[in-house]
This record gives sequence, structure tokens and C-alpha cells, in this order.
Amino acid sequence: MSLEFPGPQAVRKLKPGKLVIASHNEGKVREIRALLEPFGIEPVSAKELDLPEPDETGTTFFANAELKARQAADLSGLPALADDSGLCVDALGGDPGVRTANWAETPDGSRDWTLAMRKVEDALQAAGPEAGRDAHFVCVLALAWPDGHVEWFEGRAEGTLSWPPRGTVGFGYDPVFVPLGDTRTFAELDPAEKHAISHRADAFGKLVAAVF
Repeated sequence: MSLEFPGPQAVRKLKPGKLVIASHNEGKVREIRALLEPFGIEPVSAKELDLPEPDETGTTFFANAELKARQAADLSGLPALADDSGLCVDALGGDPGVRTANWAETPDGSRDWTLAMRKVEDALQAAGPEAGRDAHFVCVLALAWPDGHVEWFEGRAEGTLSWPPRGTVGFGYDPVFVPLGDTRTFAELDPAEKHAISHRADAFGKLVAAVF
């Protein structure tokens, strides 16, 4: 999947204090809290502030991350950090990509990640053995201030897909994603190990270098 960076950024430093994590996904919030812990930031989630979840109408990870961060900053009056991330499978033309969460949707409006993983596996099986199982996770972090200033940071994690799912530690598609250079899935790694090599950690490292 081809991603276009939004353009040059005027870097603004982030000062210690409250920061909204613009997500209702508890797994993402937990990972971002752990990454922010050393920097004097007081993370508060959008769910804790009872902020609504916006419709993710963007066609890129950048657009959706910015949309979520801007809304949270506008409604809270605080800087806000949003993550938009997804699994991109080479043999599926980059799908599920920005529609990663949509593949988990059920008729009652909830999300079933076992169903999503099965959909990906079924699509790979239909593509045939020659199609390959290479995949990567993408994460774009958007950091927005109430005055409208936004910065973006992109990270990636390369790997392959395995079947059946293995591990219980991660969330989303983690149980089927084996990072490059390992034989374990993300869901089999200790959280500290995953934080060191994940797409979110890659993006966060770039954010830290720029704003702290």
C-alpha cells in the first residue's frame, strides 16, 4: 500500500502535562500509555473523557489519524494523540489496510477479531500458495493541538502471516503476525518485546525524537 506523507512539518515541542489518547481501543491505549510513561505525560483516554468516536472517513492512515486527533483536541481543549494503524497484506493488494477494523465488524456493531483473522486467511487461501504471506503493519500517529497545529509520524513492522492464530497477549491481528526475524507472533511476545519492534513503537520513536 502506497502512503503519502502530508508534507513538511513545523515541529512543536510537547510539554509535560495532560494528553488525550484519542482512542476507545483499550489495547492501543494500554500500549500508548506505556510508551508515554517516561516523559512526564499524563495520558487520559477519549473514553475516560466520554468523547465520541468519529467516523473514520479518510482514505489513508494519515487522514484518519488526523481526523481523530483534531476532534479530541477540539472537544477537550488539550493536546491529543491519535493512532491509525492497520495490517497490509501484499497478496491482497494491501488489504485490509485502512479498513482493518471493518473486517472485524459484526452485524450487531461489535468487533470480532477472530472473524477478521479468518477473513484474511480465507482471502489468502483463495489467492493460492504462489501469492505468498508477506505483510506489514503500518501506524501513523497524529499529534494535534487545540489551535489546529498537527504533526504526523509513520512507523512500520514487516513480517509474515501464520495460521492458526497463536498467543493471547496482543490484540487485533497480533495472533497471526510473525515479525521479521522471529518465529513468534506479536501475541506471543512479552509486551516489552513487542513495544521495542512494533509499528507503533517505530512511529513513537520518531515522535519522541521530534517533540520531547
